[in-house]
Amino acid sequence: MASDHKGLSMTRVLHLVTTNNRNESHGAHREAPASDAELLDAYSRAVISAAETISPSVVNISVGERPNDRPVQPREARGSGSGFIFTPDGFILTNSHVVHRASAIEVTLQDGRRAPAEVVGDDPDTDLAVVRISLPSLASASFGDSSSIRVGQLVIAVGNPYGFQCTVTAGVVSALGRSLRSRSGRLIDDVIQTDAALNPGNSGGPLVPSNGSVVGVNTAIILPAQGICFAIAGNMAKFVAGRLIKDGRIRRGYLGVAGQNVPIPRRLALSHQLPIENGILVTSVEASSAAREAGVREGDVIIEFNDSPTATIDDLHRLLSDQQVGVRSGLTVIRGSQKVTLSVVPHES
Repeated sequence: MASDHKGLSMTRVLHLVTTNNRNESHGAHREAPASDAELLDAYSRAVISAAETISPSVVNISVGERPNDRPVQPREARGSGSGFIFTPDGFILTNSHVVHRASAIEVTLQDGRRAPAEVVGDDPDTDLAVVRISLPSLASASFGDSSSIRVGQLVIAVGNPYGFQCTVTAGVVSALGRSLRSRSGRLIDDVIQTDAALNPGNSGGPLVPSNGSVVGVNTAIILPAQGICFAIAGNMAKFVAGRLIKDGRIRRGYLGVAGQNVPIPRRLALSHQLPIENGILVTSVEASSAAREAGVREGDVIIEFNDSPTATIDDLHRLLSDQQVGVRSGLTVIRGSQKVTLSVVPHES
């Protein structure tokens, strides 16, 4: 009997082990990685969902531009770009270079409606502009937090180039925190680099992640290269748009000097214990400017503004924000072999 009992127990053990192995094998099958087809389907669904969310707010912007250097009644040049409605009452964000100097602007919506638009505000230094239309029942986009996106994240660029409604391209965030030179000469900071393909007519369209919220405004491509495209970060675009709606422009400090980046002789840098090895050589000073009033001279090398080092012209531009307009600040220069601190009150640019 003992033998039979032991044999029965062993049979049950073997049965349990076999059953458990089958269950584990079945569970492993359920948790197996998704197939390529499933992954592609998920990718497609993400792109489709984002495009359907943002597309109703994307518009085509056609402009007529009248050059200033032509005689009376010149022939009007025309161009176009993209933009997106970001408020239900018709405010549209686009690139400055799309609408700058436009004599007439016409906006075409996804549903085919057309309306004239007026420029509310234009800021060439960030290549952003706000225009407005008056139409009922407008779909508007929402802004996301561009500081939350990561390198490698899926992004979708949507535009309305040349009237081809809702051209959609997808890619990934290639890099964050890039700087891009605007047409005015200033650097645009916190630029997003992506490989989502852009065409010239896509300028001003939104860049969105899978949830369809705007994290960037498409602005530029590197023509000789492939897969190098740039978008102005959505957080900056939201800030600039608010200022443009309120004031029509962005206020910035202005000193009134022309200069160039130069190295500082090593002996001077060591003598004055400078934290930088470069400065801004002043090549000219405008009459009646803030710099002239402060006593800045040609040949001075600017090394510090408001207690912050200025190794390059771009450093000085970043420091001359709207908070500095009309505010007395320190401007430190190397004059000959001496370190001189001047008191300057930046004017408004």
